[in-house]
Amino acid sequence: MSHPTEPDRAYAGAIEERTRTLVAGAAPEASPFGGAPSDLADDVERGAEDLGDRLRHVVQHLHAHPETAFEEHHSAMLLHQELARHGIDARLGVHGVETSVRAETGGADRGPTIAILAEYDALPGIGHACGHNVIAAAGLGAFLALAAVADRLPGRVVLLGTPAEEGHSGKEVMARNGAFEDVDAAIMVHPYGYDLADQVWLGRRLLTLTFTGVEAHASAQPFMGRNALDAVSLAYQGIGLLRQQLPPSDRVHANITDGGQSPNIIPGRAVMKLYARSRQPATLKDLSARLEDVARGAALMTGTGVELQWDEYPPSLPIRTNTALTGRWVAAQQRRGRSPLPLGVVSETLAASTDFGNVSYRIPGIHPLIRIADPATALHTREFAVAAASGAAESAAVDGAVGLALTALDYLLDAPLREAVHAEFQAQGGPIDVPSYFA
Repeated sequence: MSHPTEPDRAYAGAIEERTRTLVAGAAPEASPFGGAPSDLADDVERGAEDLGDRLRHVVQHLHAHPETAFEEHHSAMLLHQELARHGIDARLGVHGVETSVRAETGGADRGPTIAILAEYDALPGIGHACGHNVIAAAGLGAFLALAAVADRLPGRVVLLGTPAEEGHSGKEVMARNGAFEDVDAAIMVHPYGYDLADQVWLGRRLLTLTFTGVEAHASAQPFMGRNALDAVSLAYQGIGLLRQQLPPSDRVHANITDGGQSPNIIPGRAVMKLYARSRQPATLKDLSARLEDVARGAALMTGTGVELQWDEYPPSLPIRTNTALTGRWVAAQQRRGRSPLPLGVVSETLAASTDFGNVSYRIPGIHPLIRIADPATALHTREFAVAAASGAAESAAVDGAVGLALTALDYLLDAPLREAVHAEFQAQGGPIDVPSYFA
């Protein structure tokens, strides 16, 4: 019996060495805006700190009871109960998702509105290996700290519990059901191996290719068949060849889920599922078209039919980061003794996807990262799941709550900041119609 070879770590090691060099010389970018009055900011920070025990409870309780996409009944109820504990009347099952949560606070009906997003779904098999338990605690803490000063806010803060980020785009489902129609900006924080002000997140689509051929006896009458497995194999090889001409940030990864049942029958059906990822909406659209050409070419070569099914779950767009808001997150984290690194320090090859991207193309938003683990500990691993229940994770929940609360506070009270946030969003292209973008 042979065994797989160990992957060579030379390239990964070079990335790590370059990152260490850049980290050593990097400095957080200063915000040109003053933010909220210092006395109010101090009160909000102390309010978040005072919630420390409850936030640690949320971190540990969610970690001990992981629930996967659209099954987060216990997790959503936990947030609902914590809000009720502090006198907040929250709603469950809003915006078309049974396990979502929504709560509101603030003192002005017509003022600006900012949403704080909280994820809490886990991964199958390895639980909170993406640290969404920390996201939920930080979002909850930020909202409660702001609710404590609601009478001093010139606008509203909305807490949205957003289920099913892992592969199912729960935020897009909620968005299509009105979750962001009365919201002007959105913020959240994600745990990681570094403190990052910004990082590249790729857009992602799911494509299912179903090839249909003609079954025949593989020995007696192979000439009477049309081999669907040949078609799916050619499509797989075509994707491999296509990679040579793709931008460096693009990713395509696939597996064959059905290739026939018996070697002596020419398969009449074969299925492949693949993820397509790219850094810009336009390049993701182009990649989608090229993958369709590959699939149709494979069908033509083999005399088979092909059905293309895009996006069993809604696609995720890349994140469009708002730098004006990011600057206030950095300022808030500096108060906590953290120094979030700017974009480009950590290699963009270490890029994943998130449905927050869909939010960021509707309204201005930020999705910074906060350190809970060693930089070598990757997301979606058992090691990161362990880190998500560590003391560092508990501290990040509090620091993240302070950061989100102060960023939201700055947005509501600093009019020049708010104007810059929306001017930047318009300069980036303004909102796009996400549901119809790939139509």
